[in-house]
Amino acid sequence: MSNENIRQKTVYFAAGWFSPKQTAAYDQVMAAIKQNKTIDDKNSYVPLEHQYKGLRVDEHPELLADKEWQTATFNGDCVGIKSSDLFLCTYLPDEEDIGCGVELGLAKALGKYIVIVIPDEDYGKPINLMSWGAADTVIKVSELADFDFNKLYYNFYEGEVY
Repeated sequence: MSNENIRQKTVYFAAGWFSPKQTAAYDQVMAAIKQNKTIDDKNSYVPLEHQYKGLRVDEHPELLADKEWQTATFNGDCVGIKSSDLFLCTYLPDEEDIGCGVELGLAKALGKYIVIVIPDEDYGKPINLMSWGAADTVIKVSELADFDFNKLYYNFYEGEVY
């Protein structure tokens, strides 16, 4: 079956990128998104690719003091969540990102289908109850490339919560 016959959906890609472990997970998940035939990666919303005026805070930390950049980037990400078909969050049990928590809450309030993706080596570790509760399903990074976003389902996380 060719890709033209497969329905693709857009995702909002939530992830931290503030530590080496977060960056590694970000890169793994982004690679899997690009491989997934049911994700329209070209039209999905990746916050790092939509920073206000193209200025990335990881390259320009002084932007955290710029009210215009802060407001526009936050509101741009909110538009990204609202306009995407689904919400995908890279979650590291040992390095939670508060920004992802806010994004999860907004996606849940908007009724978006939410997939939390956990690196294989961290899958099964305890995760935050509120993050767990927001998710419709929790999968391993190794499952993402083949996850069918056209056949959505609810599933419990196999690890504990706190």
